[in-house]
Amino acid sequence: MNRMVTIVIPEAPARDVADTATQSLRRVQHGLRLGVLDNSKSNADRLLEMVVEGVKAALPVLSVLSLRKPNASSPASNDILDQFVAGADCVIGAMAD
Repeated sequence: MNRMVTIVIPEAPARDVADTATQSLRRVQHGLRLGVLDNSKSNADRLLEMVVEGVKAALPVLSVLSLRKPNASSPASNDILDQFVAGADCVIGAMAD
């Protein structure tokens, strides 16, 4: 399965942000499929719960796909990435302690 990953760095926005934002807004108007990646650190689940509630308060959310890595030092497995590709429009990851 081909994976497309878009990385957005707040300090240095991409040049084609307008096109990406327009496409994203079209999706959000119909409801966002939100992905959540817990990295297994202490309190990451609590932080992500607060973020998800904030997103739900601001945008229509169709679904939340919440997955957890087995430990913080390992990258997300291909299985986790494939699940996000199939079931999420965007993914939020959190680190906490």
